[in-house]
Parts: sequence; C-alpha cells; structure tokens
Amino acid sequence: MSTTSHLQADTILKSHFGFEHFRPGQREVIEHVLSGCSAAAIFPTGSGKSMCYQLPAIALPHLTLVVSPLLALIQDQLAFLTQKGINAASIDSMQSREQANEVMNGIRKGQIKVLMISVERLNNERFRQFISEIPISLLVIDEAHCISEWGHNFRPDYLKLPRYQQELNIPQTLLLTATATPKVIEDMGAKFGIEPANITLTGFYRENLHLAVEGVASKDKIDRLTHWLQNKSGQSGIIYVTLQQTAEEVAGLLRARNIPASAYHAGMASEVRTKIQHDFMSGQQQIIVATIAFGMGIDKSDIRFVVHYDLPKSIENYAQEIGRAGRDGANANCLVLANGDNLSTLENFIYGDTPESSAITVVLEEILKCSRNLSHNTSGRQEWEVVLNSLSSQSNIRPLSLKTLLVYLELLNVIKPTYSYFAEYKFKLLKHEIDVLGFFKEERRDFVQAILDSSDKAKIWSTINFDKMDQLYASDRQRVLKAINYLDEKGMIELQSKQMTQVYEILDGNFDLATMQSALFERFSHKEQSEINRINHLVSFFTSNSCLSQQLAHYFADANMMTHCGTCSVCLGAQAVLPPQPYLQPLAELDFDAMTIDATTKLAKANSAVLLARFLCGLTTPIFTKLKMRNIRGFSRLERYRFEDVKQWVVLNQSQR
Repeated sequence: MSTTSHLQADTILKSHFGFEHFRPGQREVIEHVLSGCSAAAIFPTGSGKSMCYQLPAIALPHLTLVVSPLLALIQDQLAFLTQKGINAASIDSMQSREQANEVMNGIRKGQIKVLMISVERLNNERFRQFISEIPISLLVIDEAHCISEWGHNFRPDYLKLPRYQQELNIPQTLLLTATATPKVIEDMGAKFGIEPANITLTGFYRENLHLAVEGVASKDKIDRLTHWLQNKSGQSGIIYVTLQQTAEEVAGLLRARNIPASAYHAGMASEVRTKIQHDFMSGQQQIIVATIAFGMGIDKSDIRFVVHYDLPKSIENYAQEIGRAGRDGANANCLVLANGDNLSTLENFIYGDTPESSAITVVLEEILKCSRNLSHNTSGRQEWEVVLNSLSSQSNIRPLSLKTLLVYLELLNVIKPTYSYFAEYKFKLLKHEIDVLGFFKEERRDFVQAILDSSDKAKIWSTINFDKMDQLYASDRQRVLKAINYLDEKGMIELQSKQMTQVYEILDGNFDLATMQSALFERFSHKEQSEINRINHLVSFFTSNSCLSQQLAHYFADANMMTHCGTCSVCLGAQAVLPPQPYLQPLAELDFDAMTIDATTKLAKANSAVLLARFLCGLTTPIFTKLKMRNIRGFSRLERYRFEDVKQWVVLNQSQR
C-alpha cells in the first residue's frame, strides 16, 4: 500500500468514523484490500471485523456488495453506516417491490456505496441480472465460515459464492469470520484463491475471559447455578440453554429464588423478544436465559458472565457465545455446567439430517423425468419447477438437507437456478370493493376490476387466478403482482403469498443415475461423520486436563498463545469430570416387535432400517409428518439411545425375520 493510500486510510478512519487508531489487524486487512488483493480477516467476536470493509467501501471506486447470513446483522450494520453518513442499503424480503426498486435506482446512479443482501438473494434471476450490470469493486462475505462444509454453520448457498464472484466479474473478495479452524481457513482461502499472506488472524485468546467447566448432574444444575450467581448481583449475563422449554423453566426457577431472570427464545412473539433485548441492552434486565436465538447482533460491552446450562452445539458455538462477554476489556466469567445427558440428542439430530440413498434417487429421477418430458420444448431451455416443501415430502428429505442437495447438483452443473415465484396469492378486502375501485381511474380501474372479478372467491379470502385473469384482461403476471402489492401497501387488501417455487434450468439431463446417486450419498456421509467428530471433540475439550484457553486458541489457529492462561478451571486444578449417565436398559433386552409393529404397518412400502431407527429415536422426517407418526406407539421410545446403536439393532432384528 502506498504512503498516499496509507494516509488516506488514516484520514477516512478519523473523518468518517471518528476513530484515532485502528484496532489490531484492521490496518493490515485494509491495506491488502486497498492494494487490490483479496483478503480474509479472522478476528474474535467484537474485534471490529466490519471496519475492514466499511473503510475500503468509501475509498474504492465502485459498489461494495456485502453478503450476510442474518437480516438482524444486516440491519445493525446498516444503522451504523447510516449514522456515519455512508450511503448504504439492503435488498431484503421485508421490503416492498417499490422499496427494492428505489434501492436499485440508487445503485444505478452511483448514490449507494454499500449494498447488503442475504446469500439467497443471489438465487433470484432478476436480481442477478440487475447486479451483473453494476460495476462492483469488492465482494464481502460476512460469517465466511458458512462456506465450508467443515464449518459449524454451513450454509449450502454459500458454496455458490465463488461462482457468483466470477460471473459478476468482481475483482476482489474479503472474507470475515470470528470462528474458523485451520481446516476451515484453508478451505475458505482455497475457494476464493486468497494467498495465505493475505489472511490475517489477530489471535483468539482474550485474557479477560476466565473459562470454567464443571461436571454437574442434571438434577443438581439449578442449585449449582443459583449458588454461582449469588456473588453476581448487579451484573449483566446470559445463560444459554438448548431448548425453548428449558429457557422458560430455568428463568422461572431463578425468579422463584429471587434472581431476576427473563427467558428469551424464538418461540416468543417478536415484540416480546424486542422488548427483552431492549431491556437487557439498557440494563433494566440483567440476566437472560436464552437459546442461541439470542446473541447475534448483541454488542453490549459490559456482559460480565456467560453460562452454558446445557452443552453448546460445538466448540465454535461455544467460542462465539462466550465472545459476547467482557467486550469492555474488564474481567468476565464463562461457566459450563457439563454432563453427557444430551449428547445422544446432539448426535441424533445430525443423523436425522442425512438423506437415505433411496431419497436422493427420488430427486434425481425427478430431474431425469422432467428432462425427458421437456426434450422437445421449443423454448430451448429445459426448466424444472421445485416447491421445496412438496419435493421434501415426496423424497422424504428434510428441507435444509434438500437445499444442500440442490446446491450440490448446481456445483456439478446438473441444474442452475433461474428465477423464483410464489405459486399462490390470496387476499381479503379491507375496504368495500366500490371504495377500492374508486381509488383508480379509466384503464387502471378496469385492470383492478378484472383482478377482482377473475379471482377465485371463498367466504373471506380470494385467490388470484392468473390464467383466468389473462383471458379476461390480457396482462403479464408482473403487472398483476405489482397491482396487488400496491393494494396491500395502501391498506385496501391483506395479501398472503404461499408456495415459493424455484425454477431451475436443467443443464445435464443425461447423467448416470447410479453414479450420481452414489457420489452425492458419499458426500452427505462424509459431512455427517465430520459433524459427529465435532461433538466428540467438544466432549474431549471440556473434560481435558490441558489449559482451556490455550486449547481454544490453538483450535482456532492462534499459535501465539504459548503458555497456560493460569485462570481457567483446569489451570486452577479443577479438571471437569462428567457425572455418570443415567442407566439405559440394553437394546438386546427390549421387545423389537412390540415396539415397531405399528410403525412398520404404517410405513408399509416406505419402511427401512434407517426410518425405523429415526422413528424410535424421535427424529422427525417429512414422511413422519405426513403419516402423523408422532401418534404411533413407539415413537421416540429410544430417544436417549445413540442413533447408530438403534440402527444396528434394527438391522439385526430385520435380518432375523
């Protein structure tokens, strides 16, 4: 970076952001970006990763496109940029078409310097067509570990980002994350061709965080937590649990013991969650008992403790969650109340996500069948329409796993997303029809009248009938949608849309079914084993006799921490020992027939060893929902057993029939 650019960075830092100095690592990353290189910033939570793109966005000539996984994160960063006088905007699902169009016009005119989107926005052909015409200086990928199948928050659509970068001719990429292992860092860098010298790690260890792990039986947890909180009066803290029900129970038990605590989870109404978060940020509510729904976008500097009442999902989740404590640099305590009671549950969720090989075959056969049926299509493009929930039910693959499968097929150049649309639009009038029509004149009035007349009417709700509308008043679909969105915005109707349909172009309709199915199943199996290994690593970490802080630093590629921290529970001589797990009757002693006869009958031809094992372990799948298997005798009877053990027991019993 030239001296001029160096001074420019210092000037922008002070004039736009009001800061005198860069935080550790920021200048190095910004120098890489401003010198024309792709780069990665791997900084601890709360260490100022966002500045690494916000400052270059001002200096670079064209648009900075930021991809982020959560709308809450996008909104927080937009608020910060706007406060600093930087023209930034987002295009998201909460906006009307007019609002999105206004943003796009601002980008075309060069008035907006930063555009923030979710990764799913790039599946939209209309958006891709728009953004392909815009010169872009930098692609920023927030929470970049999501691109790695070996990362803890893998998002299948992130896998497509390297291809989008090439298609959109974006010269540089900046990857941002707080939690990446050496394997994930290598994977991220390789996917975007980032030189190792341009990957900046500031070090994971924070000496003000004092880590402790205690082995505590489930029945003793609330007493231990109550005792531990006694000297924390007046301090802000978060207590993390796995289940929504547990959040309510623990918060209630603490309040009964005169410890003011409030539950927080995704099952609450949004306005309730917003108030709880506001009260916590302002200091009116000091203790939150929360699922992982709480935390993203939380930037409260004086959180003095984080407790994991249940084991976290992974070391990465643990690191991210404790990273919310002590951001002001003062001491903070991080406690884990550990036992192995929910380990089988954590493992079994992973097994429930892996599609059966026969399920993958169903999806592949759909593509081949569609390709054959469209082989004489005069449009020149073979299209396959997918309603995710319908295909999920048909193939018996969970929606998220199905999305992953579809992305794998995109990367193998079998299919390509083109555009998406809602298959069904319903509305109810909030004003009398005559008042609605009176709002329009001449041709527009006739057009709205035709929409109302051609809709299929029920008692209260009407459904837009595009075919009938086209016969009654020739018009394209987009004009109809624009009209009903306008009526909704003006409070004349209440609009509901259902059945999102993704349209794919079939690029290869002649693949070998057996070969493709085998390759895809192997990829899912590899990912499954990686997730199981992650849980095993979690247990080994919490029960280790080595310094917890040093282990954590090395796990996240921080080789700078060469000595023990001296403050974690292991360094203080208190290595955690998990209490014995509750006794489980050996599977061999259980009555297989009595436990499975009803499920076998209900599943009929769909029955398989994997499905029976999932049934017994209480793992939901689309076919179970369809057949209402939760009501069948035996469902979740073995939920405390390991899925792999149950599956082997099922296979053994089936082979003896």
